[in-house]
Amino acid sequence: MKYFCISLVFLSICIINCFGNYDEWSPTYGNGKLHEKFAWKMLDWEFPNESIKNETISSGNYQPENGLPVGIEIWKNKLFVTVPRWKKGIPSTLNYINLDQQQSGSPKLIPYPSLEQNTAGDCGNGLTTAYRIHVDQCDRLWVLDTGTIGDASDTVQVCPYTLKVFDLNTDKIIRKYELQSNDTNQNTFIANIAIDLGQGGCNDAFAYMSDELGYGLIVYSWAENTSWRIHHGYFFPDPLKGDWTVGGLNFQWEDEGIFGMSLSPITCYGFRTLYFHSLSSFHEFSISTEILRNKTLALNSYHAFKVVGERKKGHSTAETMVNDIQLFNLVDQNAVGCWNSKLPYTPDNHGIIAKNDKTMIFPADVKVKNGIVWIVQDNMPSFMITGVNFNEINFRIFTIPFAEAIAGTVCDSQIY
Repeated sequence: MKYFCISLVFLSICIINCFGNYDEWSPTYGNGKLHEKFAWKMLDWEFPNESIKNETISSGNYQPENGLPVGIEIWKNKLFVTVPRWKKGIPSTLNYINLDQQQSGSPKLIPYPSLEQNTAGDCGNGLTTAYRIHVDQCDRLWVLDTGTIGDASDTVQVCPYTLKVFDLNTDKIIRKYELQSNDTNQNTFIANIAIDLGQGGCNDAFAYMSDELGYGLIVYSWAENTSWRIHHGYFFPDPLKGDWTVGGLNFQWEDEGIFGMSLSPITCYGFRTLYFHSLSSFHEFSISTEILRNKTLALNSYHAFKVVGERKKGHSTAETMVNDIQLFNLVDQNAVGCWNSKLPYTPDNHGIIAKNDKTMIFPADVKVKNGIVWIVQDNMPSFMITGVNFNEINFRIFTIPFAEAIAGTVCDSQIY
């Protein structure tokens, strides 16, 4: 037995020397170049007039140094930007930039649909805090208003979690749905939403909302105007992945469960695949929307949930899919990665479409619209822990054509 063990050690050394250390990972990189579309030292807002601006300042509701861009979405000439009310002085949580009027620079954020309808704590008519948002193919903007002010232990729930859907052609709310009491629990925190538009048209829509700290998935049916909550062990964080280092700052996010979500195209079976992962985890999981859309199946289909694979050093807050290609941010690496879902979900099959250790510290959200990849970078760890230097650029929005982004990577379907 002694000599057998020695032989195994010798064999292991030979394998490492001949084929390389198994822990090394050399992802393929895209050939495209990121374009810095917008950049801010500090966010700023547009007001209807100077009188209203001065009133907002005097009331303490305008402190631009407390603003952090988190989520983005694009519809026609509007680039939507969400700014959560983690600190005081955020005049509006849901905003947009007019892309016809602003092509570069540091534009002021325009409250959407208005400054008045962004009044914090106005549960019936206003928006208190929004994180990630989604525009569907029916020109509807889906916004989950968390109803919260503050962050972490300072969070105050001033309004119930409410799904609000806007008709972007009229800027009017066409659906308002307050989550039911059994959709949430005492730990609930929901910052992400995915929208599943089926083959039945605009009425065949479902929203999936990931409860990051309550460890659940809430499903909402547009047609039935009702919701249900799903539990699964895959919604929990990995206790070995709670330690983070981003931009040279070390911190612990060990409680964060299911967060990032993306939806595949509709398959030949008439349903999509929902891919998801916990924030404090490197693993990716999946479930057919055939299960999620059926309340009875959703509550009794434990084995229908699948393990897809694992990312290398892969904390991720956001992901999206274009056809068979998934894009996901890699906040530990100051990068955005990609995966061709025709291939196994392994580090060898993950590429990097963008990376910069100075200008991409915490790429918070990634979206693809009309063949263009949009990425928002917000330097979140510094903002939350040490504070940012407002004499330098802190927040950026990048663009790159999707085809250029994946060209030359393992994700490029033309390679196969």
